[in-house]
Amino acid sequence: MEVSGLLRQAAAAEIMPRFRRLAPEAIRAKSGPLDLVTDADEAAEQLIAEGLSRLFPGCLVVGEEACAADPALLGRMAGVPLAFVVDPVDGTANFAGGLPLFGVMVAAISDGEITGSWILDPVTGDMAMALRGDGAFAEAADGTRRDLRVAAPVPMAEMVAAVSWGYMAPDRKARVLPRLAGLGGTQNLRCAAHEWRQAAAGHLHLLVYNRLMPWDHAPGWLLHQEAGGYSARFDGSAYTPLESTGGVVATPDRASWEAAMEALAISPG
Repeated sequence: MEVSGLLRQAAAAEIMPRFRRLAPEAIRAKSGPLDLVTDADEAAEQLIAEGLSRLFPGCLVVGEEACAADPALLGRMAGVPLAFVVDPVDGTANFAGGLPLFGVMVAAISDGEITGSWILDPVTGDMAMALRGDGAFAEAADGTRRDLRVAAPVPMAEMVAAVSWGYMAPDRKARVLPRLAGLGGTQNLRCAAHEWRQAAAGHLHLLVYNRLMPWDHAPGWLLHQEAGGYSARFDGSAYTPLESTGGVVATPDRASWEAAMEALAISPG
């Protein structure tokens, strides 16, 4: 629970005081106009990284903003016994635009395997957590807890999905987008933290992501897995935080995954 307290501290000290109060110069573009960073991202990541290093001496902390400054940091995860990936403000574009759809995400990675997950909604104070083998649950700001469980499988025509297609190659995009009309509904919250939480809580049946930066998906993947869900990369292999390509599809069970792959014409290439 020490990690969850650290996330709550970062939200209270560095994120929420800046929400809807950012000066123009506090918002900057990184790789392009849709890839933003704010003063809140940087300050929250620093607080979380310093806290994790105190709690777990010798651990490797791989933060989104630290990797933007030093891309080689990402490759070091494969060779350490304990690492933490940190997304200090997932959904930065929403945060910068004043929309209350953003989250703080951390995952613990032991010898390449995801062992712990924490996703905080700073607006409501709701924290979703999972430890490998121990299930997934959400804890409200008042300490009330509820178990998380994925939705029951449904036919494709009834599936509600979050599909992130912005980073898809043009040929895959051309195949997938027309087929979304065959689903029960789609959404794109521009925030993987909330989309993974919704899927783990049974409010979404299908998630499709093309780009797999570990801070975006390692926390949500374990949450969904421990809530009873199934996921695999586009080629059918298991998701790993050590790979950032190959895409991932998450569903309530394997049969739903196979149906979604076929219906949306998602292929490894």
